Amino acid sequence: MSDSEEEIQERQLKIVLLGDGASGKTSLAIRFAQEAFGKQYKQTIGLDFFLKRITLPGNLNVTLQVWDIGGQTIGGKMLDKYIYGAQGVLLVYDITNSQSFENLEDWLSMVRKANEESDVQPAISLIGNKIDLEHMRTVKMEKHQRFCQENGLVSQFVSAKTGDSVFLCFQRLAAEILGIKLNKAEMEQSQQVVKADIVNYSQESVARAVNPPRSSMCVIQ
Repeated sequence: MSDSEEEIQERQLKIVLLGDGASGKTSLAIRFAQEAFGKQYKQTIGLDFFLKRITLPGNLNVTLQVWDIGGQTIGGKMLDKYIYGAQGVLLVYDITNSQSFENLEDWLSMVRKANEESDVQPAISLIGNKIDLEHMRTVKMEKHQRFCQENGLVSQFVSAKTGDSVFLCFQRLAAEILGIKLNKAEMEQSQQVVKADIVNYSQESVARAVNPPRSSMCVIQ
């Protein structure tokens, strides 16, 4: 394969975000696709749709279609149609809300049901969101890991608010789908943390905005 052919390798993947309302699915999608965080909660009705292009090892360009499905749709008639054809699923719960974790069984069952006629089941990651609120955690780490082991899920903890590991969770899922192994350095580079809240928007405050430590920063292509 020539260099020019390598440069134009393209793939497109459908990634679906599922989980209870207020678990942080929309914040996760917006943080990943737009590198922003909205502090006010707004319930997703039906679904929202995002696109993001990433590059995986081997110079492979991958466009992720991110389907953010509203938490109230778990019994809805359209849910199986939203899920159908997805190569990857992010099951999202709030580590400070035990009920959002308990309801994952229902969400996972919907994924299995929607794809029961398909030869290939989607790759699924279990996402524990809001690790910036670790001091308020109600879902024990052991429960998270046990659920992953029992159901063959990829495990990930993130914070949509700070950006911690958000890009990584999408990158890992895409790599899992495509059979690409990420090395430790590639995964560490993707653990972006943003810690620069500016309370006062005066010129003085902007000038004093503190950059996060070098070890927690990365550049997203």
